[in-house]
Amino acid sequence: MNNILNLRFRKRKKLHSLLGLALAGSRLEGVVLRRADGGLQVQQSFSATLTLDPLTAAPELVGREIRNHLDAAGVRERHCVLGLPVKWALTAHTELPPLPEADAASLLKMETERGFPCDTATLQLASSRCPLGEGKQHVLMVGIPRTHITALELALAAAKLKPVSFGFGLTALQPPVGGAPSPADGPAPAAQPSNGVLALSIGENTVSLQITCGGGVVALRAFEGTVESDTGRCTVHTEAVARETRITLGQLPAGLRDAIKHIRIFGPRELAQPLADEFELRFEPAGLQVEVVSVYAGDEFGAPIAGSIAVSAAFSLAARWLMGQAPVFELLPPKPTIIEQFAAKYSSGRLRTVGAAAAGIVVIVGGLFLFQEIELIHLRSQWSAMADKVQQLQAVQDRLQQFQPWYDRNYRALAILRELTLAFPEDGSVTAKTIEIENGNTITCSGNAQDSAALLATLAKLRAAEGVSGIKVDLIHGKSPMQFTFHFQYGYGGANES
Repeated sequence: MNNILNLRFRKRKKLHSLLGLALAGSRLEGVVLRRADGGLQVQQSFSATLTLDPLTAAPELVGREIRNHLDAAGVRERHCVLGLPVKWALTAHTELPPLPEADAASLLKMETERGFPCDTATLQLASSRCPLGEGKQHVLMVGIPRTHITALELALAAAKLKPVSFGFGLTALQPPVGGAPSPADGPAPAAQPSNGVLALSIGENTVSLQITCGGGVVALRAFEGTVESDTGRCTVHTEAVARETRITLGQLPAGLRDAIKHIRIFGPRELAQPLADEFELRFEPAGLQVEVVSVYAGDEFGAPIAGSIAVSAAFSLAARWLMGQAPVFELLPPKPTIIEQFAAKYSSGRLRTVGAAAAGIVVIVGGLFLFQEIELIHLRSQWSAMADKVQQLQAVQDRLQQFQPWYDRNYRALAILRELTLAFPEDGSVTAKTIEIENGNTITCSGNAQDSAALLATLAKLRAAEGVSGIKVDLIHGKSPMQFTFHFQYGYGGANES
């Protein structure tokens, strides 16, 4: 029942227009995109510099500043998708062996707790997998501090915006093969092949790197301080970016590293081209093709694009969501259902507690009676199936009980002989000639002794033995040597032995 309610109330309505936002440092880019007549059309676009830091300033003030920029650009669209800076991401890698999905989820949870340098409860987590061969998978785990997510949600709410997704702009610019369809818009069109691609995006003061392979993201990094602005002119430290890229490639498993064949650079042409020239010198001898991407291909998103559109993270985020391609890393926390919101809003603490307790008692009592009835029915059916066999086994058991006294599995005779052997002296001063065991507990022993002292010492030692009682001397004849006969009781009786 709960699953049905979740399906009904959590399903988002299909959107025909969307505001794409991409946050990079203090720069905020936005594009309003509309899906009409089978194509994608740009309604409004803007680029602004935020004077307030969304992570440290009051969310109401940040939201008001964003709202002012939106109003200045004539943006009225309320639903938005937001691209987060890659430099916020904490990443960890692990190798997943062939396991059932339930066991794989448990293993990934442990690897996540071990891989991140903080409590995972403080992070909004997502992951991406790609095959390694022999059933193994390479898993990239990504975490964003929940405080960052909460601050952005509050700021967007203050700007009168409704976020539908949080992701990374670079992942939207260069998605892996076969992106998962969005639950809102149904099946997604086939994604463009991007297997074995190293993508770079030039931002305000960082260069972000992403490596896609085997249908998943295998590396995600941000090289901070590699872009500088002197007197209004930006410069990319190409050698530093190339060095960090080589280090990142060296950290990948050999199978994934060898699959990288393309390098795609996103950003303004005046910044991307020098970086491409540096990469051509360093990586083309190794067989990697370098490409600067400045405009979209005609079938980039599975739908025609009106006009020649410059590549931007904001446009890619909005376009892929409208075309039903959900982000690889979904970082927007799930929202509660309408019923959950209603219960939280209109139920007081005491009423909620009493109601929950009463409902719990009713459910528990009813569940116990139902469980008892089901168990009785199940047990009756089992008894009906096994009743004949039980009767046969009972008959065999009765016969075993009837003849049980004739068999003694305690090896009583050996135990009696052991006690006698331990009681008789090792020097041969007392020897036994005959030993008779009657009814398993009456023992008669006869033999020879050098003198009465040796015989008395033997009888004293036998009296101290465990299980021995009632020793009586029946016959003593002669002096040195002398003949003797005595008997005693052992244990509690048993089967006949002689």
